[in-house]
Formats: sequence, structure tokens, C-alpha cells
Amino acid sequence: MISAEFFTLPDGRLAGFHIRGHAGWGEEGTDIVCAAVSSAAYMAANTITEILAVQPLALKADEGEMLLQLHEQDEPLCRTLLQGLRLHVSGLAEQYPAYITVSDSMISNHHNL
Repeated sequence: MISAEFFTLPDGRLAGFHIRGHAGWGEEGTDIVCAAVSSAAYMAANTITEILAVQPLALKADEGEMLLQLHEQDEPLCRTLLQGLRLHVSGLAEQYPAYITVSDSMISNHHNL
């Protein structure tokens, strides 16, 4: 199962995400659920780092895992993109509820995540 956790600040603004796991919908290389989530996460991370030139507080991309955490001051620039990613992954979770979970995790001290 894929777990998509979105980091929120106390006021509800998105500060990043941690997506991990494998859907298990199909065989490796043919799993459309994994491909959809992975593609969306990479598009968001690449847009933030390469197009918007934001240096994240944390960034990790490994097999079956992606973590991106923003500095609070970069949230306004990345807001729409992260909201779109959350909406997209939530829509996939509605279509494939046995394969994806979406959750929010409030962070009170943004710099100690």
C-alpha cells in the first residue's frame, strides 16, 4: 500500500509530503497506481526544485519513497503545486482505496521534522 502523508503547518498550509510504499495493484513495471502516484510526486518535487529553484529543508528520493519538506518561507511559492498534488493523490485514493492512503500530519516546530 502507498502511504501519502502531507505535512501541514498549524494554520493548515502545506509544508511538504512523504510518500512511501508500493501499491501492489499490479506486477512491478506494470502497476498503474504506483506509476500515477510516483509520476505526480516527481513532477511536484522537480517543479519545486528545478523550476521554482527552491532549496527544500529536506529532500529524499529512494526506491518506493519520496520526502520533500519546505522551509516555511517557501510555502507561498509552492502552495498551489502542493495543493494540486494533494488533490491528485486524494483522487487516486478515492479510485483505489485498497492501494493508497492519504493523511495529514501537523508539524508545530517546522524546523525539527
